[in-house]
Amino acid sequence: QLQLVESGGGLVQPGGSLRLSCEASGFTLDSYGIGWFRQAPGKEREGVSCISSSGASTFYADSVKGRFTIFRDNAKNTVYLQMNSLKSEDTAVYYCAADEMYYCSDDGPRMPDFGSWGQGTQVTVSS
Repeated sequence: QLQLVESGGGLVQPGGSLRLSCEASGFTLDSYGIGWFRQAPGKEREGVSCISSSGASTFYADSVKGRFTIFRDNAKNTVYLQMNSLKSEDTAVYYCAADEMYYCSDDGPRMPDFGSWGQGTQVTVSS
């Protein structure tokens, strides 16, 4: 059974950093494109970043560009989202998603493109 598990969320002060992990079990992640999404209270889920299976192609939403970095360690079957210079508006539940057919392009990640989802991890940025 395909399973994705996010971790690394928590409470951090504005300007701080967190690294989210998305670990796969039941399948080998290196042939899957990965997307990171987030959903703030009362808002729709939005695509934040994505990475192709090879890692050669990445995308960042304008709201996180220059602050977030997505990368993958296929040996650990894990994709990461390094989040720096965090702002209060980054507060949300963060989800990773995977699909073997997904290629990360300039269009960014869209929910219908992914067949497997994690359960989410809460990120709260507050002083």
